[in-house]
Amino acid sequence: MTKHAINIKNLNKTYRATAKSPENVALRDVNLKIPKGSIFGLLGPNGAGKSTIINIMAGLVRKTSGTVDIWDMDIDKNPRNAKSAIGVVPQEINFDPFFSPAAILDLQAGMYGVPKAERRTMEVLEMMGLADKAHAYTRSLSGGMRRRLMVAKAMVHNPPILVLDEPTAGVDIELRRQLWENVKLLNKAGTTILLTTHYLEEAEELCDRIAIINHGQVIADEDKDALVGRISAKEIRFRLDRSFTDIPPGLAALSSHVKKEGKRTLMLRYSPDELQIGKVIEEIQAAGFGIADISTDDSDLEDVFLELTK
Repeated sequence: MTKHAINIKNLNKTYRATAKSPENVALRDVNLKIPKGSIFGLLGPNGAGKSTIINIMAGLVRKTSGTVDIWDMDIDKNPRNAKSAIGVVPQEINFDPFFSPAAILDLQAGMYGVPKAERRTMEVLEMMGLADKAHAYTRSLSGGMRRRLMVAKAMVHNPPILVLDEPTAGVDIELRRQLWENVKLLNKAGTTILLTTHYLEEAEELCDRIAIINHGQVIADEDKDALVGRISAKEIRFRLDRSFTDIPPGLAALSSHVKKEGKRTLMLRYSPDELQIGKVIEEIQAAGFGIADISTDDSDLEDVFLELTK
């Protein structure tokens, strides 16, 4: 057994040209290693190739070339067991409105060949906070409950890997936070999570490691902290003790990224490796101003994402 839950090597996918559309290269030599027990974020703009990777793993799309191992099983040589090792939560909510959550999970488990004696319907519903709705019609569930039911459906066969494809798309902030807690609990219980999301705050909150894909190619694959550290630029704002008209000449000479905000605030964008804040403070004081307040803004994942995909 390797230490990787998913190991993707030189994965390519090209959709052939048709009468209505030209040839489309969706994936180009994608290499990804997702550690067991991690929460791994896969980010990228719309059409970057995230869903194509997930659909290949789930057996819904045939790859053009390359290899994909899921829990040490090649999807070509051992497709049945490889597919059984993952549970996929799609973006779209799909269920039969006339079935109860318990009936839906029981049916899903049957499709995976789980014997009745080994089914964990109530256990999974309890885990997702849906035990009290086990026998209600699913059409009566709230939007948040339906999202959690989709996660429960993906967990009925006890897969070691859970793939969440935009799990919080279109949900409110409170529900998003609830789903985050559910994901963290599943991960603590030993489940490896592969998360795709457009909410960079979500990736920064949950993920241990993040890969960014753009135009079918992986352009970054690093620990979250290392990735955020790629951009060292910071913004600092000085609120002065009185209003001013022009930026002090000494400050303009220190950095080209200094500007006036409002009547009393100076904003400076700088790299700690190139400029010491002490010098900035000295120039402000030399110009005859006092400092009423200082605020800073470090780079975050959004800055990195925009820098890499622009």
